[in-house]
Amino acid sequence: MIVSLREHAKLSQELLAERAGVHRTYISQLERNLKSPTVETLTKIAFALGHKASRLLQLMEGDFDEL
Repeated sequence: MIVSLREHAKLSQELLAERAGVHRTYISQLERNLKSPTVETLTKIAFALGHKASRLLQLMEGDFDEL
C-alpha cells in the first residue's frame, strides 16, 4: 500500500524517508511488510505522502480504488 502511494506521488524511498523523518531502509521494510509502523510513524508517512493517517488506514482496509 505504501509503495503504491509513494509511486503515485512520484517519490523515491529516499525522499519519502527524508520527508517522514525515518530511514530509507525502514520505508523498504514497510513496503515489504517486514515491519509495522507505530501510529506516530504512520502519521508522519501519511503527511509526507500528502494524506491523513485515517486515509492510509482506509486504504489498508482494502479501498484502493481511490488513489
